Amino acid sequence: MPQKVCIALDAMGGDHGAAMVVPGAELSLKRHPDIEFLLFGDRLVVEPLLESRPQLKAASNLVHTDVAVQMHDKPSQALRKGRRRSSMWLAVDAVKKGEADVAVSAGNTGALMATAKIDLRTMAGIDRPAIAALWPNLKGESVVLDLGASIGGDAGHLVELATMGSAMASVLFGLDRPTVGLLNIGVEEVKGLEAVREAGQMLRAGEWPQFEYVGFVEGDDIGKGTVDVVVTEGFSGNIALKTAEGTARQLGQYLKQEMNRSVARRLGYFLARGAFRALAGKMDPRKSNGGVFLGLNGVVIKSHGGTDAEGFAYAVDLGYDMVRHELLAKIGQSLTRHCRATVPARAVAGAAS
Repeated sequence: MPQKVCIALDAMGGDHGAAMVVPGAELSLKRHPDIEFLLFGDRLVVEPLLESRPQLKAASNLVHTDVAVQMHDKPSQALRKGRRRSSMWLAVDAVKKGEADVAVSAGNTGALMATAKIDLRTMAGIDRPAIAALWPNLKGESVVLDLGASIGGDAGHLVELATMGSAMASVLFGLDRPTVGLLNIGVEEVKGLEAVREAGQMLRAGEWPQFEYVGFVEGDDIGKGTVDVVVTEGFSGNIALKTAEGTARQLGQYLKQEMNRSVARRLGYFLARGAFRALAGKMDPRKSNGGVFLGLNGVVIKSHGGTDAEGFAYAVDLGYDMVRHELLAKIGQSLTRHCRATVPARAVAGAAS
């Protein structure tokens, strides 16, 4: 385990670029003084921000590049103009070269996934990486994937997501056999898209010593904590994530408005301010910012593009924790065992068709 954790940052990524990344890095450094940063970005933009933060500057090395992937770029465009030159590519490549332990970017999701997959390659037995995140629920937390790494996928891909997600849950939650559910529009076997129904059949027919498949789960089961791992393809997973974040902000705004309607309500808020602060902390979507690109030969963290410095700091914290707990190696070991079980399941599906 390294004495220092070196984190490569795409300093130009996201809606706000270096203006959000640099102060976010400073916040994370205060929580984890054993971090070193490799920042990739335009020196004219990044250096003044570092100059005003001497502690961060002392813990950072800045590598200049004036090539940045734009949020609207298609992955193919981003690779053509930024391969081996953009701040995003250089941050990921630092992980491949062993110069950094983890890369964090708030940039274009599709471009980051394409860059990471091409440069780092996927683990043995994994066809498509996924964005996996910890989702707070009434029982604690669950792993939810995929949250937008790719759109669509056949039944085999969903089974692959189940193996990766359960491996992550095993490591993070210390569970021998995490429970896994497929997100669907109902729990009945006849409901849902064909790929989801077929994946359910494959998971029921297969032997999975590393996890327990419990069947279909619905959207409200995510918040209930019905299962340890919720599997869905990237389109619906990303919608679920953004809906939950928006609902949290909406409820927070409603609560703030109602507490200010009268003196009596303001007094009630004052008396119960501890409980309200705790509630606000649990509902703060920034604390769940940061998704792990699961299935790669390296650790890459995707931060929301529109987050603020505090939210980006939580993404950096996640990358730090992934390295400190050696989760990549442990997940890789679990994936090796898990993926062996996908062969008989796919064979069953092939025979059924």
